Amino acid sequence: MGDSVVIVGAGQAASQLAASLRGESYQGTITIVGDEPYIPYQRPPLSKAFLAGELARERLFIKPEEFYTEAKCTLRLSTVATAIDRARKALKLSDGSELTYSKLVLATGARVRKLPLPGADLPGCFYLRGIADVERLQDFFKPDKRLTIIGAGYIGLEVAAVALKRGVKVSVIEALPHVLARAASPEISVFYEDEHRRSGVDLRCYVRTESITQSGGALAVNTSSGIVPADFVLIGIGIVPNVELATAAGLDEDNGIVVDQFAQTSDPSIYAIGDCTNHPCAYASTGRVRLESVQNAIDQAKHAALSICGKAKAYNEVPWFWSDQYDLKLQIAGLGAPDDQIVLRGQPSSRSFAVFRLRDGVIAAVEAVNAAPEYMMGRRLIAARARVAPERLADKAIPMKEIVQ
Repeated sequence: MGDSVVIVGAGQAASQLAASLRGESYQGTITIVGDEPYIPYQRPPLSKAFLAGELARERLFIKPEEFYTEAKCTLRLSTVATAIDRARKALKLSDGSELTYSKLVLATGARVRKLPLPGADLPGCFYLRGIADVERLQDFFKPDKRLTIIGAGYIGLEVAAVALKRGVKVSVIEALPHVLARAASPEISVFYEDEHRRSGVDLRCYVRTESITQSGGALAVNTSSGIVPADFVLIGIGIVPNVELATAAGLDEDNGIVVDQFAQTSDPSIYAIGDCTNHPCAYASTGRVRLESVQNAIDQAKHAALSICGKAKAYNEVPWFWSDQYDLKLQIAGLGAPDDQIVLRGQPSSRSFAVFRLRDGVIAAVEAVNAAPEYMMGRRLIAARARVAPERLADKAIPMKEIVQ
């Protein structure tokens, strides 16, 4: 058997891995197995420009179909990987066939977390994870329709901003005391709460959803603080890593498929990349992390390709993320922790400011709203493990390029 890489999953990580393997002169066969009918596409625009109708479906695709042909990469779409036979190095597929591999790469991503409450499966209740989800949801985006969003994470808030722009009446229900409570500093959370309320969102925090009922074609979201009427409901309460294939094969798993700094699993012939992985991270206070980000998918794929090609290089990239809501661009680099020292640079009222997070005096993360210089320099400072006096960080009179003495 000649060298062969089989990739399970057809998303950002899979596309990057195929490109990186060929870029590193890998000569073996490459096969991508994906359960959707589409070639690899971007997910971030789904809750932004694509949902808003500002981006054609074709522009979601990471690379044109010709790329895979030219790269001699076989696509097995609308196909589910059902089992891994590690002893035989074979992947079993839903159509009854199997693929043998030299190296298997799990880029299985994640799926939406389902709301375990009565009525969550009623017609008119939606989740948002893929192209088909958005296309079903778009039919409901009409002026004066009532949308209730359960969950005030990035997806929920981005959809709220798009819906308002389309003339939809929006309510958001969040069980925690603040929006983005798990993902951002309190300063950022409060800022975005104010922005959404000012824009017209009926935002209800620290409110528990109890059930969803239907009467006469209308929906009612029953909560701990009363009933919220809706014509349609979006449930956005997070995602769950797709680890079942790996777990059934006996690979180590802990809130994600456990990999080392080279993206290798507990089986030296199997790698894992992207949202489904739990990997070492020097920027996480716990030392390991599972990241749901484009950056991680791309960079982990590049490092997996290097390892497969015998050029192993430890993965140590600074995590970064972004979110577009209204005319606000939130850019985050690094990973915050609850005990970080918070330094505010600029005033939220200006709608251009940054929050720096220091850990033991070292810059650990930056959250920048319409503040590109703070984000770009902050990212460099995080990588350098830089120490900057809090009063200098807070002083807007000092340009970011001069912030380090």
